Amino acid sequence: MGILENKARARLFYKYLSKIYDEINPYIWNEEMRTEALELLEFEPEMTVLDVGCGTGFATEGLLEHVDEVYAIDQSEHQLERAYDKFGKQAPPVHFHRGDAERLPFATDTFDVVWSSGSIEYWPNPILALREFRRVLKPGGQVLVVGPNYPDSLVTQTLADAIMLFYDEYEADRMFKTAGFEDVKHLFQGPSYEPEVAITTIARAPE
Repeated sequence: MGILENKARARLFYKYLSKIYDEINPYIWNEEMRTEALELLEFEPEMTVLDVGCGTGFATEGLLEHVDEVYAIDQSEHQLERAYDKFGKQAPPVHFHRGDAERLPFATDTFDVVWSSGSIEYWPNPILALREFRRVLKPGGQVLVVGPNYPDSLVTQTLADAIMLFYDEYEADRMFKTAGFEDVKHLFQGPSYEPEVAITTIARAPE
């Protein structure tokens, strides 16, 4: 388990990263990549959508181009403070919650779509979190998770494993299917200067 696959360490990490997150994030996960990922989902404006690990709200902004309201959750109070500055803290179109991907504070069968980008790599137990996603999804609901693609070389693999969770499509298949999802598919993404740094997985909850 990597050093940042620990909730306390991850919160401390984002306490400082949140100050520059919006400036550095576009070099890794940009609007073009977000748009490409959003196109994998089927949206209707009235759908109920959850953004897990919403951070400063970059994905939330993209989701609001497709639906009327978004529920957003993050464990970092510092990331959420940045998101509040963009959207406001209390009122729609975004309903913010501070909480944990492994213990989502929502009822079973609540959401049509659960989205999470740039968060799975910090989860100590990703399968537990994915099972929570399936629990809060309506039958047949869609899930999309963006995580870091496993690097090719042994040196970078060793470094990556020491920091946080990196995985390939075979591990993604295992995690999502173990969590009970069906129709699991993957898309590799990356900025033009460094392709395939991200693996985006989409799947559905059973009907």
